[in-house]
Amino acid sequence: LVFTEEDKYGLYSNLLFKYFLAEGVVCGHDLFVASAKELPDNILKELPAPLLDDTYGKELGDEAAASKSEDFQDSMKIAWRYQNLPKMETSPAAFTKFGHYYDVSKKMSPELLQSIKCHSFYLHEELSSQPKMKPCNMNSAYARLLQSIQKIISQGGFDGSYPERKRKNVLRIGIQSLGSPLWGDDVCCSDTPEDTHSLTKFLYVLRGLLRKSLSACIITVPAHLIQ
Repeated sequence: LVFTEEDKYGLYSNLLFKYFLAEGVVCGHDLFVASAKELPDNILKELPAPLLDDTYGKELGDEAAASKSEDFQDSMKIAWRYQNLPKMETSPAAFTKFGHYYDVSKKMSPELLQSIKCHSFYLHEELSSQPKMKPCNMNSAYARLLQSIQKIISQGGFDGSYPERKRKNVLRIGIQSLGSPLWGDDVCCSDTPEDTHSLTKFLYVLRGLLRKSLSACIITVPAHLIQ
């Protein structure tokens, strides 16, 4: 569970949020995108385009060539008696790769997005389509979001409690601007909120869901709005 604080401009947290989802698309993971601010489909359309492997290889080749040139220049400067000493490794070995690189100036292709299964949760649509629910003194928006996540974990085969139904894939969950007034959480704008612990209750239950499932989650929180 990655918990990211938004600044009032929301630039860096939004970029990290999109990187997390984009990596899920490239790795073939299922996505669950939840927001009360903008349509999840619009968020997905804004994901950065991954750099192709051959482009990445070319970049590594250029870096290796530059590094070799620097090593040669260094050897010219270094005293002759130190040249035969073993060289310390100060950077990762060449061609080691963790994750992927992205071009933030370009958008991910629709074909790549269509290759994975994506579930969306747009709060305003969810609240209008179903009757209001409010269990255990929790904000109804949070309760409905938990219900949706639990349903997908169970029906999608991500529940680790049932090994025979376990499949080798991961569910990536992205929740945008949790705790903002758009979620109906009055902890942001009132000294005496109606449901004091809605946000912490939500996180507590969500953590339990993540612990027993093949899933990972990123949440951005507009902490500057919360008193």
